[in-house]
Amino acid sequence: MNLTVAVIQEAIGSNDKTKNLEATSEKVRKAALAGAKLVLLQELHTTQYFCQVQDPAIFDLAEPMDGPSRQHLEALAKELNIVLVGSIFEKRTAGVFHNTALVFDGQEGLVGYYRKMHIPDDPGFSEKYYFTPGDQKRDGQNPFKPIQTSVGKLGVLVCWDQWYPEAARLAALQGAQILLYPTAIGWDPEDTAEEQTRQRDAWTLIQRSHAVANHLPVLVANRTGFEYSPDETKPELGTQFWGQSFIAGQQGDILAMSDTNDEGPLIANIDLGRTDHLRRIWPYFRDRRVDAYEGLLQRYMD
Repeated sequence: MNLTVAVIQEAIGSNDKTKNLEATSEKVRKAALAGAKLVLLQELHTTQYFCQVQDPAIFDLAEPMDGPSRQHLEALAKELNIVLVGSIFEKRTAGVFHNTALVFDGQEGLVGYYRKMHIPDDPGFSEKYYFTPGDQKRDGQNPFKPIQTSVGKLGVLVCWDQWYPEAARLAALQGAQILLYPTAIGWDPEDTAEEQTRQRDAWTLIQRSHAVANHLPVLVANRTGFEYSPDETKPELGTQFWGQSFIAGQQGDILAMSDTNDEGPLIANIDLGRTDHLRRIWPYFRDRRVDAYEGLLQRYMD
């Protein structure tokens, strides 16, 4: 089965959700017009990346699962009859907030969601201040259970999750046919050019390795542009998001990749049938030593 897919890479210039959603929608429409049946948006695309600082007032940007962003994206997916993966800052209840990916399937509306499991806490990425790790277990299964859609089972993960092979593997073991990573990652302005290159290359490589290890296509949507720090005393300490969104095939082959400053849809065709072909000649799942992996359930083996 061949499937046309798209990822949307954008620069976000304000926290005006209505304006940002309208701009995103135009790019999604272009992708659909080009034949895309599955479209992935970047992480937290309705606002700027607010996690550069810790500020309790920023929690006002959050909205419930059925809030206006969900309603807008759901209507867009129905209008275009596509599978659309979006992202919200979710207010689950007072004091409990999530970084949540929503999956819409044409006329069916919302068919699933994923709350980010791995939460970073690094300079410029203070996500533990804002986000509670996901704790959902759909149908009593592992929280990395794929979401069934009309184009296949989607293993939806979010940004920091992309560094963990365990998450990709668990999605694959539960039948995922495509791995998707909405992302917001960039450089500290004080990083050297050499360090910037190492970081971006590592980011690309780790996600391509998930494609190889699981024989699954991988879609990655990252944001682009420089965003000033919300800290008004040090706005120059913002983040330069490095873009380079990409679509990879089941052997880690790059089918399409954006430049750092590109905006708009990135489109490629993927052959879902290639997974079965590759797993016949490279049977990684058959040769897994499931009897010897107990240590993976420990934080560290002293």
